[in-house]
Amino acid sequence: MNLEKAKSYPNIQILEYHYAIDLITEHHIKDFKPKNEITCFGAYALNKSTKKIETFVAKLTIMAMGGAGQVYEYTTNPLVATGDGIGMAFRAKAKIKHMQYYQFHPTALYGVSNPAFLISEAVRGFGAKLITKDGNRFLHEYDEREELASRDIVARAIDSQLKISGDPFVCLDCRNLDKKEFLEHFPNIYEKCLSIGIDSFKDLIPVVPAAHYMCGGVEIDHVGKTNLANLYAIGEVTCSGLHGANRLASNSLLEGLVYGHRVAEETIKLIPTLSFDEYIGKIPKWNEEGMKLPEEMVLINFLRKELRSLMNDLVGIVRTNARLQLASAKLEEIFKSIKELYQISILTPQLAELRNLIDVAYLIIQESLKQTENRGAFYNKDLEK
Repeated sequence: MNLEKAKSYPNIQILEYHYAIDLITEHHIKDFKPKNEITCFGAYALNKSTKKIETFVAKLTIMAMGGAGQVYEYTTNPLVATGDGIGMAFRAKAKIKHMQYYQFHPTALYGVSNPAFLISEAVRGFGAKLITKDGNRFLHEYDEREELASRDIVARAIDSQLKISGDPFVCLDCRNLDKKEFLEHFPNIYEKCLSIGIDSFKDLIPVVPAAHYMCGGVEIDHVGKTNLANLYAIGEVTCSGLHGANRLASNSLLEGLVYGHRVAEETIKLIPTLSFDEYIGKIPKWNEEGMKLPEEMVLINFLRKELRSLMNDLVGIVRTNARLQLASAKLEEIFKSIKELYQISILTPQLAELRNLIDVAYLIIQESLKQTENRGAFYNKDLEK
């Protein structure tokens, strides 16, 4: 409904089938003279209909982009959540921070992947219990609040149980809950489970933790401004500081509304004061000379799977220094393969997404290695006191 309303305004142009590739800065401009701050002049975007990369020059650029859950093997995020905003901003030298804080939702439906189907925490609040495949409760060993403990604690507890048992999932037990009230509150969850042969009132629901929300991102101030001149950002791509090290449920929606309003007010005042006339003729078109389309997708798909598996196994809910060091070394190998492919290939959305995921993985790993204490969504066993 909101998209249709936006289309009805004559001053709003929506470019469908376009995929943003990179932000344009002075570094793209011939004979530019470095200043104290970097300026954003718009973006390069791939027109998927024509397969050509187009140049969009703008007085102000606003990134209203999502997260990067697809960097992990199990995620509640949609397929398009490949950290494109983080990758673009990172390459343009925008400040990125707190990427080590990635929130995992403790109860995604096992067997439904990419994206995983979320079993709401409200189900535990309603009375459902977490048990092992053998039928034993375990959360009391980790927190006195048991099923009502915070997301990070429940997710770590499940992760610990899975590592101990070797089982692929734990179970959510809803069998003793009031059926009528459950159906009133959670009809979609009941129907989804039923669609894969699970009756929530007769069967245990298999669940696993899944990457859910990126607490870090592009650093912004109170009006959404980044450290790049004329570049603003809104949404999960940002690190506004409002979530700290572990987001509370639904706060991201309020953050998006508040910052969307603030960015609109700020940029409306700025636009009349800006002029890029001196740069317009100097911004080059995207150069694809001598490049060719990838002949097959198998390499890109393989490297993406390898990256997601690496992050899932070595940079997941609970981390160690040894795992992080190994992840860093393995990521370097993947990066070299992607760099070679990128240098000879005409960009496709699949290759561009993989490039962005590599950047996201690098930032998560490096920030995790620098972290000196366990806090919020970050946990390293080597930092236990």
